[in-house]
Amino acid sequence: MSEGELLDLGEDRSLLLVDDDEPFLKRLARAMEKRGFDVETAETVVAGKAIGMARPPAYAVVDLRLGDGNGLDVVEVIRDKRPDARIVVLTGYGAIATAVAAVKIGATDYLSKPADANDITNALLATGDALPEPPENPMSADRVRWEHIQRVFELCDRNVSETARRLNMHRRTLQRILAKRSPR
Repeated sequence: MSEGELLDLGEDRSLLLVDDDEPFLKRLARAMEKRGFDVETAETVVAGKAIGMARPPAYAVVDLRLGDGNGLDVVEVIRDKRPDARIVVLTGYGAIATAVAAVKIGATDYLSKPADANDITNALLATGDALPEPPENPMSADRVRWEHIQRVFELCDRNVSETARRLNMHRRTLQRILAKRSPR
């Protein structure tokens, strides 16, 4: 599917995007508008819930971790107001327990960041039990490891010693990994 290709989305093309990463949110909004969605965005749980209550969308893409709370709260509101909504949960921190929780609450699918507009569109439009196609360019194992280390490092307020302790690795090893560029 090319970026400019309009999709047959049915009558209601409303799409709510909730993510606190503003550059990513703006890029994704533009890409989804080009695909024919009527996009509305929110950067917080509070704003996402407000839109979900007032104008429940047919489609939603919600980041799991937001600055003011958990994106699953937004998923619950949308699911209560509009049971037929197709909801994809995004996260930079792919944990199986969280994926299970997201699906139990009503998410249609669960994608790890960085997900591109094609991956998200495929997940939103997948029908029935059909699984979306695997991504064209999945992250390498080295990149997944690096992303995980960066995430834990950020959650530990960039404290190398605390991050090393939580990852059960030597501090000097962690410092060497952090000094390198991200793998492709």
